[in-house]
Amino acid sequence: MSQMLQMFQQAGAAQFSAMIGQVAPYFASIAPQMVELRPGYAEVSFAKRREVLNHIGTVHAIALCNAAELAAGSMTDASIPAGCRWIPKGMTVEYLAKANGDIRTVADGSQVDWSKTGDIKVPVMAYVGDKPVFRAEITMYVSQA
Repeated sequence: MSQMLQMFQQAGAAQFSAMIGQVAPYFASIAPQMVELRPGYAEVSFAKRREVLNHIGTVHAIALCNAAELAAGSMTDASIPAGCRWIPKGMTVEYLAKANGDIRTVADGSQVDWSKTGDIKVPVMAYVGDKPVFRAEITMYVSQA
């Protein structure tokens, strides 16, 4: 079991969420809440508030990317075999609709072969309520530690 998954399970969602910005300070800019984390799945949410808005009053594209990277990275960490490490290598994004509310970001790696190394494509979706507003595919480079 990965250290990150172990910390999430021991600390609980609220305390783990508070620690995220201590480990990776840039993530604190969206004040994320880790809702769920397990092998093959991560869910992160953050509130629509002034600090994450763009000039038209919707959630900024980079705030969505930030949440997507956090969800995908956390899930990758919880999913790869012991003795492996990962780093994001690339991200493609698609903006599907205006993000005009609180955001729920889901990385679903249930269809990913986590036993391999090299480039692994991690799918991420973001929603306002049940409405999809953002899609990303994040390439994680997984290698032996």
